[in-house]
Amino acid sequence: MNAVDILKYGQQTVLQTLDGLPEASWETPGACGVWSVKDIIAHLASYELVLIDVLSTFASSESDVSTPYLSRYTEPGGQFNDEEVAVRKQKSIKEVLGEFNDAHARVMSMILRIPPETLRQTGTLPWYGTSYALDDVLVYMYYGHKREHSAQIAAFRDQLS
Repeated sequence: MNAVDILKYGQQTVLQTLDGLPEASWETPGACGVWSVKDIIAHLASYELVLIDVLSTFASSESDVSTPYLSRYTEPGGQFNDEEVAVRKQKSIKEVLGEFNDAHARVMSMILRIPPETLRQTGTLPWYGTSYALDDVLVYMYYGHKREHSAQIAAFRDQLS
C-alpha cells in the first residue's frame, strides 16, 4: 500500500466535492444528520488532528508524546465527534477549511518519516485492534471516512439543486 497516495486521494476527494459549493449552503443543516457541510469539515479536521497524534507516536523518538486529540477520541462515552464540531461552530468556513487543510499538510509531512514496514506492522495500535496496522487505519478511518462524507456532501448538493 502507498500511504502517501491513500492520504492524498482521500483529501483530494473531499476538496473536489467541496469545489463550487455555494457559501450559503455550507451552514445549512442536513448534510449528515443535523450536521451541515461546515460541520462535516470540522469533524474531518478533528480526525486529521487525531491522525497527527497517532503519527507522532510513530515518528517521535520521545517515549511520552502528547496526544490530546487521540486521548479524547479514545475516551469512553463517545462524545468526541459532537464536542469537536461544537468547538468549531463559531469559526468561519474559511477557518474550518483552513484547519482541515493545515492539519492534512502536517499529516503528509509526518507520514514520510514512518518506514513502510512500520506502517504495515500489526499490533501497534491497541486502541484500534491488535490485528490491525497503521496502514489499516489510514484506509478505513481516513480514506474510507473521507469518501463516505464526500458522498454525503455530494448527495446534499444534489438535494439543494
